[in-house]
Amino acid sequence: MKFNYYVETDSLYIDLAEKSSVESVEISEGIVIDYAENGNIVGIDIDQASKKINISSLETHSLPLGNISIAA
Repeated sequence: MKFNYYVETDSLYIDLAEKSSVESVEISEGIVIDYAENGNIVGIDIDQASKKINISSLETHSLPLGNISIAA
């Protein structure tokens, strides 16, 4: 899973799988779910992310994290 924040557009993309999206559905204003060919969710796009969620903090609970990578 990868979190990509784009300052210039204030959008956050949560990449859930390394598969291509074949369909996108806006489930709420500015929140789009991307689906793979098999119907699984592969990503979540949040426009105007800083107005919808707290992007200054990231917490994980009980995740089996084997490989953590932090890039600035």
